[in-house]
Amino acid sequence: MISYDDFIKVELKVGKVLIAERVEGSEKLLRLEVDFGLQKRQIVSGIAKNYTPEQIIGNSMVFITNLEPRSIMGLESNGMLLAASDDAGPVILVPEREVSPGTGIK
Repeated sequence: MISYDDFIKVELKVGKVLIAERVEGSEKLLRLEVDFGLQKRQIVSGIAKNYTPEQIIGNSMVFITNLEPRSIMGLESNGMLLAASDDAGPVILVPEREVSPGTGIK
């Protein structure tokens, strides 16, 4: 269990995927360029076994945006894509309707 005060420290925002491409040398990673309204960020995500770049380009998704940057296969990742996971693999979380990039999740 975490406290509510800890939970509200997590910054969740909607981002629109502008670019998605496979990471060379990896079967599971995609490099995403994501628009968050006032800024664009590179995010590396382990969804390539279940999603092609073409399936996600142009889509809005939910991201954690206040994680410390992390190097993944030599690429800096500046956030995390949120997805549910079951036996079939990740299922990306998406807004029910279109909202502006950078919109916060409450």
